Amino acid sequence: MNAAKIVKLSKRLAHDAGAPVRLRDVDLTQKLPKKEYKERRKAFQEQLLRLQLEIRNRHIPSVLAIEGWDAAGKGGTIHRLVDKFDPRSYHVHPIAAPTQEELAHHYLWRFWRDLPPRGRIAVFDRSWYGRVLVERVEGYAKPAEWKRAYEEINQFERQLAVDGNIIIKFFLHISRDEQKQRFAARSSNPLKAWKMTDEDYRNRRKWGQYEEAIDEMIAKTHTPHAPWYVIPANDKRYARVAVQQICIYRFSQALAQRT
Repeated sequence: MNAAKIVKLSKRLAHDAGAPVRLRDVDLTQKLPKKEYKERRKAFQEQLLRLQLEIRNRHIPSVLAIEGWDAAGKGGTIHRLVDKFDPRSYHVHPIAAPTQEELAHHYLWRFWRDLPPRGRIAVFDRSWYGRVLVERVEGYAKPAEWKRAYEEINQFERQLAVDGNIIIKFFLHISRDEQKQRFAARSSNPLKAWKMTDEDYRNRRKWGQYEEAIDEMIAKTHTPHAPWYVIPANDKRYARVAVQQICIYRFSQALAQRT
């Protein structure tokens, strides 16, 4: 698959995916055969490397936020996305519960510290959206705090965009049944059981509350400069390629606009 076809395909997918939607309207039946996945992955990774090098040479900073349900495949998707990148030009930030030092500051403080220098890519495995997701649902943030966070986040991302950042936000969506199967598979695998915590099961019991929070998050923070891409992720191959395609389009678009 040549570069022109990749960009054309990616543009169509980005246009289709980059519109605010409710989770219940997402088609989770989409799949990608293994052979086609391997062919696309190789072609897309080569294209992504070329784009990453051009972004580095043009000194354009990029911020990617990857959100999704527990066991939606965020880590695997990120690994396939950056696998062929120049390792000196990107950094993946896995976001966990804030430390005591971080809790002493505004919740966006720890993300400001990890923003990329010009020409680099920062990938956030979970992000500042925890404020309106887990902190909202689990009661770590008061209603007044998480309600005002939508505008705070919009302003934060607007500042990044004005400063020249490419901002790409993904939410990996799976069904509740698919999550149950993945939890069971992880628990029975000695090499993956460590991924499971009591928190995963606690969050699962609040699926409806999280679904409501996710829908509101997307509706209130989907903007032209920082749109959401909700990715059907019941099929991991489809999700990984979809994320690659959208990044190809957004990187290509940004480079073309700055010629």
